[in-house]
Amino acid sequence: MGVEPDWSYQPMPARNTRVASGVAIAAVTAVAGTMLVVESPSASAATTTLTPTADTYVDSLLPTTNYGASTRLSVVQPSSLLGSLAPAQEIKNLFLKFDLSAVAGPITSAKLRLHVADDDSASSASGGTFTLMSDKNWSPAGVTYDNQPAVAGAPLGTLGQVTRNTWVELDLTGKVTPGAVISIGGSSTSSDGADYDSKESGANAPQLVINTAAAAQTVPAAATTAPATTTAATTTAATTAQNPPPAPTATDPVLVGAGDIADGGNGASLTAALIKGMPSATVFTAGDNAYDSGSMNNYNSNYEPTWGAFKARTRPAPGNHEYETSGAAGYYQYFGSQAGPSGQGYYSYDLGNWHIVSLNSEVNMNAGSAQETWLRSDLAASKKSCTLAYWHEPLFTSGANHAPNRATRPLYQALYDANADVVVTGHNHQYERFAPQDPNGGADNAKGIVQFVAGTGGAGFYQFGTIQANSVARNSDTNGVLKFTLRANSADYAFVPAAGKSFNDSGTITCH
Repeated sequence: MGVEPDWSYQPMPARNTRVASGVAIAAVTAVAGTMLVVESPSASAATTTLTPTADTYVDSLLPTTNYGASTRLSVVQPSSLLGSLAPAQEIKNLFLKFDLSAVAGPITSAKLRLHVADDDSASSASGGTFTLMSDKNWSPAGVTYDNQPAVAGAPLGTLGQVTRNTWVELDLTGKVTPGAVISIGGSSTSSDGADYDSKESGANAPQLVINTAAAAQTVPAAATTAPATTTAATTTAATTAQNPPPAPTATDPVLVGAGDIADGGNGASLTAALIKGMPSATVFTAGDNAYDSGSMNNYNSNYEPTWGAFKARTRPAPGNHEYETSGAAGYYQYFGSQAGPSGQGYYSYDLGNWHIVSLNSEVNMNAGSAQETWLRSDLAASKKSCTLAYWHEPLFTSGANHAPNRATRPLYQALYDANADVVVTGHNHQYERFAPQDPNGGADNAKGIVQFVAGTGGAGFYQFGTIQANSVARNSDTNGVLKFTLRANSADYAFVPAAGKSFNDSGTITCH
């Protein structure tokens, strides 16, 4: 049996100082803009996947144009057969930068993975020649053809034929070492140029996949990226802790859930099947639980046959669709006292050493509002070392359909002021994880909050737009649930995909 949640309210003194298990987050080193993905199948091996901290390309036909914000990376070389008869001697070179400072242990294998762009012109009989460049001092925002760094250094290898919308790999084993920034240049000897997706594309960013002999320790880590046949996008900023967290115990409580759930399609059934396999877990919802308007009819027709099986152990939050029924009456009627005071929509409870707060992004969240005032009082009274909050509309998101809701910032600020650790939201129908941030979106590994968008409960998918700063893991084609194993001073998080899908993202967050 799992640990039964304590849903009672327990006053406590304010907690202004907390020490993480083994190491404070302030003691870690950030690798901004990098994906660090760690799998630990045993204590003696780990797989780390990095995405570039920077990438760009240059074009000789537009010698003063910068392509640092482009979603493409290209290589091409004019044909020498035409000589002076060639109408335009176009040359394109690409540049990648990876930060290996968070990679621990001897590297046993390394692969550069590139995704060929999804159009006919991206394919090529010659995918390019790659070099470990001596010059690392270039910026993607400043590089042009006229001032490009020299593609000179140790040869890494050459790609042969590449085909649109596929992953290609180049073996770099024995050619890269941990603990430093590396710069890779790509050029071509063919007029049949190749085009790849850049990190700015959001999906299918370049990857450097590294196997090490010793398991890495990360806060937070990420999980394996999707295989070559998928279009899941995963990028991660990571930090490296000095000591491993303690192993989970059989009594560690589990919190699992998602937002944007039951729209009458098959997605909610797929995610419900995942939760069914976690019979002792407490279930959360991050709003938009029953489409289209959160009415009792919607709950009875769409939610009840799927996630309704876990109603007795569910602690919900409402979304904007719930409020398409006046006062979210269907939501409060369906969940009753489990949704907190009727019409209020915010409440808290405890799980193990974690204080859990369900908030309402559909009512007043201003500083000094009833909700924000209650939240500050609730956090000050908590006796728990770690805090997780969830609500519907995210403060930070790269989703194309719904912009960041800045009105939620006072809630985030109150949580940040109280040293909270995790925020979970929905609203955009996709998965996204952000590196620890302050309420203004600044990277903050000392006391920043890790925010998730988990609008993956079953509703139809949305796409990504402009990728926001500190976004480190993303996927827009996989239903699934977000699972937290809540330990005494940390939490293991894992995105669990629906049957038939392979995207996942997992790691450990150490409490402040």
